[in-house]
Amino acid sequence: MTMQAGEDSGELVRMENIQKHYGKVESLRNVNLSIGRNEIVGLLGDNGAGKSTLIKVMTGVEAPTAGKLFIKGKEVEAGGHSVRQAQELRIETVYQDKSLGEKQPLWRNFFVGRPITNRLGFIDVKAEKRIAEQIMKSTIGFRSRGISVDSTVGKLSGGERQGVAIGRAMHFDSDLIILDEPTVALAIKEVRRVLDFIQSIKAGGRSCIYIEHTLANVHEVADRLIVLDRGEIALDTQKSAMSLNELTEFLLSLHRVRH
Repeated sequence: MTMQAGEDSGELVRMENIQKHYGKVESLRNVNLSIGRNEIVGLLGDNGAGKSTLIKVMTGVEAPTAGKLFIKGKEVEAGGHSVRQAQELRIETVYQDKSLGEKQPLWRNFFVGRPITNRLGFIDVKAEKRIAEQIMKSTIGFRSRGISVDSTVGKLSGGERQGVAIGRAMHFDSDLIILDEPTVALAIKEVRRVLDFIQSIKAGGRSCIYIEHTLANVHEVADRLIVLDRGEIALDTQKSAMSLNELTEFLLSLHRVRH
């Protein structure tokens, strides 16, 4: 990675004319966007609009076909980005329910892949349990119905699981946390809990990309709204400039144009 003169280090991520082709299919077309520090960005669009591809390029899962990607003011060399590198650059993706071990206790889930070890290289179970308890109480506010660090993930509700995954990302000092439809199949009370977790990301000084289909949820917590349509950015605006009704009408108008 090479530092570009005059790059704005206030931006966590910047994409310039990013394109991604799968054979003849254009999944992303000339995408230009930036993600700043301490902001929640709602990423919207129909299935197939390119949201997943955009995140994969940003997090090193896929390499772009063309264009430039900058992370914290440094240009990522072509083919030089990876999921591990994204994590080292403090970008973390929380996928719906896929990132936690069902039968493992919570404390193990917090440190999977990144264990705390003692001088001899063994996992320091006491330290992991102590820190997991701190995360549960302070970062994500778990004080309910007898959940402890020894509880297994399988005993948690959907909203609580999202809280664990978000708490883990915050503990590892992620500057940008990407949430991929975290409220899918959750009851209303659980959705409320996840929206509170998302607001805690910003309160902690971090940024978040929130991918979601339910417009009201996005409009409530986002600072900025980005709409993808057939691989292109159709809208990039501050939430304050667009009411929920206007956002809904905008997305419906895209749908009408296509059909």
